[in-house]
Amino acid sequence: MAALQASSLLVSSSSSSSSSSSSGCSSKRTVTASIQLLKPLKLSLTNQPSTVITKKLVEELSTRNGSAFAEPLQMDVAQKDRVLEPRLSPTSSIETTTKLYTMLEAVEDRVEMHDNIGEQRDNWNRLLLNSVNMMTLTATTTAAVAAATQAPWLRACSALLFTAVTGMSLVMSKIQPSQLAEEQRNASRLFKQLQSEIKSMLALQSPTESDVKETMEKVLALDRAYPLPLLGAMLEKFPTKFEPAAWWPRVSNNHRQSRECKTVTNTERNGWSKEMEVEMRAIVQVLKSKDKQDYLRLGNLVLKLNKMMAVSAPLLAGMAAAGSAFGGSTAMTVAAIAGAMVAIINGFEHGGQVGMVVEMYRNCAGFFDLMEETIEATLEESDYSKRENGEMFEMKVAMKLGRSLSQLRDLARKSMASFIEGNEVDEFGSKLF
Repeated sequence: MAALQASSLLVSSSSSSSSSSSSGCSSKRTVTASIQLLKPLKLSLTNQPSTVITKKLVEELSTRNGSAFAEPLQMDVAQKDRVLEPRLSPTSSIETTTKLYTMLEAVEDRVEMHDNIGEQRDNWNRLLLNSVNMMTLTATTTAAVAAATQAPWLRACSALLFTAVTGMSLVMSKIQPSQLAEEQRNASRLFKQLQSEIKSMLALQSPTESDVKETMEKVLALDRAYPLPLLGAMLEKFPTKFEPAAWWPRVSNNHRQSRECKTVTNTERNGWSKEMEVEMRAIVQVLKSKDKQDYLRLGNLVLKLNKMMAVSAPLLAGMAAAGSAFGGSTAMTVAAIAGAMVAIINGFEHGGQVGMVVEMYRNCAGFFDLMEETIEATLEESDYSKRENGEMFEMKVAMKLGRSLSQLRDLARKSMASFIEGNEVDEFGSKLF
């Protein structure tokens, strides 16, 4: 940057003009102008750090022409580096944090695997259903034509197709691909939730060995609840008793305590009061008697319906195959009618994804089971300092049930009033599902 050396400039001009011809004389005018330039910046760039140069430039601009400029916010580089450094408490260590990051990577990998397998099994449901229905309709049409024409080759084709339909219906009824896809969707959602919990723990808390152990138990519990393998580890699709899903470690007093919520103004009761505890117990009673029982009832009904259709479709397909093999107009007519019924049942069972509905009800009942267990375990903790903050816990319960705090308290009052009067609450606890 070159410095200007000139301080002033003098411009002179002369002009002559002639007056009228009668005067015959001339006059001369001289105009003088002076332009004063700004004083140049005297900055030496040699052997000065960039921060010193910037500081001098800001000071020069601040005092120029008597006007003040607002100095921008500056942050020392060393201070910025100190802020970005991880701050570990005495109870935390690099080894503990490394373990949690390792588990986070494993959870992210499980999310990807469950997403991919869920999409694959959803494709199974569509492709198998389309194939079975097309084969069933073709075999039914062939059997009807064979009954009218008495062609032996048509009877053979119809018997072969019905035999294939019987085998494929047995496979679909056994594995329930729509239910398998719903299991993977639920597993992916729950692993994403666990992934978010681990990230929050790493960002807001100081993880300890107990956090690492608890996170490991949650991962293993999810693996048991929603297995990835199909052979040997598949969940029972037709259990004798419909039970809620359980994807959390069922260990006494093993519920999560949020350390970020423990710093409160009321250190004696940690945000809890006797009224809040009574309200929480009343909400548990509503969830037990209304929401959970309703999903158990619906789940049992849908499970029985699914069992009936899973047995009927292969049985009717086998009857149709036998009728086509024996021949005769009556047998072929029975085969055609049975084939039509197989197409209807398969379309309703697998096209309507009845197995997926069973899994959905099982998961919803498990959600209310988890809510009940979490609230009861929290209330059983006698040391208030080990509980989650009462106000935060109440807000979490309200959000999970799709209610505001005032609506949650109204529900608790209705539950207590119904217990005193001996009648039933007229609404469900959850407004989400």
